[in-house]
Amino acid sequence: MKKAFLKGLMGRSKPQSLTLSSSRKARNEQAAARILLVMAGVVLVYAIIAGRLIYYGFSDPKTGSIHRLADRSTSATRPELVDRNGETLAMDIKMASLFAEPHIIVDADEAIELLSTVLPDIEFKSVHKKLTSKAKFVWLKRELTPKQQSRILALGIPGIGFRTENRRFYPGGPTAAHILGQVNVDNVGISGIEKYVDDNGLADLHAAGFARKRELEPVKLAVDLRVQHFIRDALSEAMKRYKAVAAAGIVLNAHTGEIVGMSSLPDYNPNEKTDLRKEKDKFNRISGGVFEMGSTFKAFTTAMALDSGKVSLKSRFDARKPIRIGRFRINDFHGKKRILSVPEVFIYSSNIGTAKMADVVGIDGHQEFLTRIGLLSRLEGFELPEVARPTQPKVWKKVNSITISYGHGISTTPLQTAAAAAALVNGGMLIPPTLFPRTRDEAQRLGKQVVSSATSDKMRYLMRLNVLKGSGKRANVEGFRVGGKTGTAEKVVNGRYSRAKRFNAFLSAFPVDDPQYVVLVIVDEPKPEEGKYYATAGMNAAPTVARIVERSAPLLGVDPTFEPAANAILSSY
Repeated sequence: MKKAFLKGLMGRSKPQSLTLSSSRKARNEQAAARILLVMAGVVLVYAIIAGRLIYYGFSDPKTGSIHRLADRSTSATRPELVDRNGETLAMDIKMASLFAEPHIIVDADEAIELLSTVLPDIEFKSVHKKLTSKAKFVWLKRELTPKQQSRILALGIPGIGFRTENRRFYPGGPTAAHILGQVNVDNVGISGIEKYVDDNGLADLHAAGFARKRELEPVKLAVDLRVQHFIRDALSEAMKRYKAVAAAGIVLNAHTGEIVGMSSLPDYNPNEKTDLRKEKDKFNRISGGVFEMGSTFKAFTTAMALDSGKVSLKSRFDARKPIRIGRFRINDFHGKKRILSVPEVFIYSSNIGTAKMADVVGIDGHQEFLTRIGLLSRLEGFELPEVARPTQPKVWKKVNSITISYGHGISTTPLQTAAAAAALVNGGMLIPPTLFPRTRDEAQRLGKQVVSSATSDKMRYLMRLNVLKGSGKRANVEGFRVGGKTGTAEKVVNGRYSRAKRFNAFLSAFPVDDPQYVVLVIVDEPKPEEGKYYATAGMNAAPTVARIVERSAPLLGVDPTFEPAANAILSSY
């Protein structure tokens, strides 16, 4: 019975055990499947992440979406600018710029608050608008200092990053500002030689995707950095000493047209972004300004008269009485009130004598000569974009020819005045000025004969005579035989000439027996020095030229000569 029961019990328990085992097994298999599914999902997610990391690791970061959103020109390199001796005038340096990815920014207000601890001048509204926009990339601050970059990195703001850019650096600061010009925040030239370089191939290279990684060949200028410094230093001293509102100067190679140095004050530091449209007094007065050059124009009138063959050095002109034309009365500043020879007209700067020389040539001949020598037309082909157009009367009448003969009634650039003066002393060849190196042979092919070599000889004699015995005495530099012509012009104020405001200039060449360089200095609105009544060009522009010559000549390879060479040239006439 007992056995039967046990047997029955055992018989009944076997099917139940099998059912429980099957159910447990099914649940285990289901759990294992879920685990495998989760593991597969996790592995897939990490595989995607790893794949993306590998992709970004092997791809060029500059082709990434963030970098495509930034202007490619910001990373463009520029060639170095160097002077004629290889000294660096402009170069690229690496700078960090700050950008943001707005879609990653967690809290715009907090981000701005943190950034303002490093960048206190940050504009809250402007930056907040950028950080809350739908853009994927926005610039926040260009050209940070290394210290600023380090401090911002320490803030650990999500969505904030840096990009290395090229920034233009000018080691000399303002020394050659108007020659070199400026670049904008994207390292693109906007003025001066910087713009010239862009307009003549560099911009096309950038547009084609070149000139980014490769190093470009330096661009060599004809400028001598040492001479450039001397010019600026002398002009700065003149402005301070004579309390002038502006001053400018240029040293030009008389035989090649190369500009060895050129400065205009007030100037600016190209390392600091300066809007010259707002600071209008800082324009380039040498090539970008036109002025009535005053009595320096008497050099051109005299050369015209001599070259015409109608006047010789022995010709004489009656300067005893003023010239009257209608309501105009032409007189001399310091009149001798006697008959003057041509050399006397020149060294005494006689308006009356010069006007009568122009009258001998005639109105048409006068206009033609000034056009031929390059003073009436806009200078074409010069490298700087800042080039002004000369002004002249629409219709030339006799009164115009007379006033123009001594530098009133016509305005031209100092650069054109210097280039024309070079033609007067170099044998008669008008050579276009340039900021790039040029040989004599190249200059001869570009130049054109505008006066005879005989006229050039006579003008050198007259210019040296003026420094020895005339108004240019303070320009004399022992050993370097400077010759030149002063110019003291009354400025036009409210349509009338003002005796209180003057524009002074001294146009010179050295060594005058074989001129190598032309030097022109202008001083705008100088004041008389203590104890002196007048502020003439002979008192301020001429000594400024002397300071430039005595410092520059030895470096330019001009050897001093202490023999009486000046007397020899005088005795030939």
